[in-house]
Amino acid sequence: MTDRADGRATTRAVRPYVITGGRACTGAAPLSWETLVMAADTAAPESLLPEHLMILTNCQGLLSVAEVAAYLGQPPSVVQVLLADLIDWGLIVTRPPVPPAERADVTMLRKVLHGLESRL
Repeated sequence: MTDRADGRATTRAVRPYVITGGRACTGAAPLSWETLVMAADTAAPESLLPEHLMILTNCQGLLSVAEVAAYLGQPPSVVQVLLADLIDWGLIVTRPPVPPAERADVTMLRKVLHGLESRL
């Protein structure tokens, strides 16, 4: 929402269903919110929607789907549809979310600590 000069708030003129062309999902499995996306080194065609161009501009480094949604000010479900378009066109590359680290073996850590202490 933006503020007008007279103090009233206005909403965006373009609704999310217009941006996605009425699509609520893609043919493929939806991207998780943690999936990392980055713009490919491919030149973007001029016929892209402004939202597609904003995604490409913001995704010069790795960003999660949730971060892209925050930058665009759109719901993550809308951004997932737009990202699916860009992936199909080869303009975005994805990387699966980083899996949670496994618990380290405590006995190994104790051996390392003991080795370090014995060197001091």
